[in-house]
Amino acid sequence: MSGVAPGARTRTAPVATLVLLAGAVYCLVPVVWVLVASSKSPRELFTSFTFAPGTGLWDNVSTLSTYGDGQFWRWGVNSLIYAGGGALASTLVSAMAGYGLAKFAFRGREVLFGFILAGVLVPGIVLAIPQYLLLAEVGLAGTYWSVLLPTVINPFGIFLCRVFAQAAVPTETLEAARVDGSGEVRIFATIVLPMMTQGLVTVFLLQFVGIWNNFLLPFIMLSDQDKYPMTLGLYSFLAKGAGDTDLYPLIIVGSALSILPLIALLLALQRFWRADLLAGGLKG
Repeated sequence: MSGVAPGARTRTAPVATLVLLAGAVYCLVPVVWVLVASSKSPRELFTSFTFAPGTGLWDNVSTLSTYGDGQFWRWGVNSLIYAGGGALASTLVSAMAGYGLAKFAFRGREVLFGFILAGVLVPGIVLAIPQYLLLAEVGLAGTYWSVLLPTVINPFGIFLCRVFAQAAVPTETLEAARVDGSGEVRIFATIVLPMMTQGLVTVFLLQFVGIWNNFLLPFIMLSDQDKYPMTLGLYSFLAKGAGDTDLYPLIIVGSALSILPLIALLLALQRFWRADLLAGGLKG
């Protein structure tokens, strides 16, 4: 029996709903502002009501597309390379590490896992400078690899994959595959990965969003604007916009366009989450 009286739950429900609504408004208002402001011309941006739609959306997109010989779209391709490639590599490494920590017994396993958990607590800003110095020593600073390599190891992703492997991969299935003569690589590729798919989607999406929105690492590693991701490219626009207000609409429409791939990715992958939630409900 629950220790909370039904009347108390009824009284707290509206409060909880209001708190959730306030949080949703707090998160969504800036997004709405960006979407509305991206439709305004430079004059409308400073003279019209904040949430009143403008008439310059297509002009802004066209100007942004041709600015600097299409530099914005190069930044978009770079972001896809960094986020897509980094998230795929990180998810695969996390899956292998998490599976190994969950299903293989070896000396020092818990100590190693403890170090990985400690890595979750270390902020990226602490590691950025040492990573730059290490990559500079091997001549990779300023290249695509300088942004990709530091994202491959993701302690939080390894932690999640260990949890997913423990829950989704039965030990009996692995033992049966070994008895049938399957090697460990084949077992991992044909049995473990399909069983962990729903969890790996979560790891991939979290890592993709994290890399896509990352600013500090590219800011430290890169000096060539042609290798900038969108975050750093829009920052360079903002620095130029301090002396040219005509660039403000371009910065805003660029920010609006930069969130579209994240929305598309979320919509494309949400079916895996629904399947995972359904499976969890059936198990319960």
